[in-house]
Amino acid sequence: MISEEEKQVKSYPEAATTSSVEIQNWIEAQDLLKKKLIKEDEFEGDSLKYVGGVDISFLKEDSSVACGTLVVLNLQTLQVVYEDFSLVTVQDPYVPGFLAFREAPVLLELLERMKKRDPHLYPQLLLVDGNGILHPRGFGLASHLGVLANLPTIGIGKNAMRSTADSLKPIYISIGHRVSLDTAIRIVKSTCKFRVPEPIRQADIRSREYLRKFQMGMLKRETS
Repeated sequence: MISEEEKQVKSYPEAATTSSVEIQNWIEAQDLLKKKLIKEDEFEGDSLKYVGGVDISFLKEDSSVACGTLVVLNLQTLQVVYEDFSLVTVQDPYVPGFLAFREAPVLLELLERMKKRDPHLYPQLLLVDGNGILHPRGFGLASHLGVLANLPTIGIGKNAMRSTADSLKPIYISIGHRVSLDTAIRIVKSTCKFRVPEPIRQADIRSREYLRKFQMGMLKRETS
């Protein structure tokens, strides 16, 4: 019998190659990780100094080519003190409700690399371009990444449904892991120079620029 999740997935052409067995495996993995989810503050808020942001950008011409970006900002100055990139070819298609299985491995690799390179700047909290518990199955990318990295995370959604007619371009803040909603809202407000929190805004800007340079390099090689 096909589950509701599988029906929704199969309605997206890009996900048509994903087997029912794989979807079921993802559902089971999500359910196991969700049991470890913590919705309360589990960090020293008063000593918060380094806040990270992660984002993944994809080539418009080839949605399998992606640039994962991790930045870390000083919370007081909102200046970037660390940045790293990972250019990858993503094998898994986008499947509604299971974005984490496509993007989390790239971001986890960046976090692990930072632990080895610059552990003294490792973020005490991470803002994620993706939802936390504001998710069809209550466990989006921010929660998935937070549990696997054992890191406090906050989910930032930019493309959800508008709650009211006059909400032109709202953002949607949700608990990721080891953070309460009140704290999440307070931290997001403190990191906003513009509409999108600065850690995610900087990660997005830099990932797109990295891809632009990659494309320029590819074009030069093709024309030389």
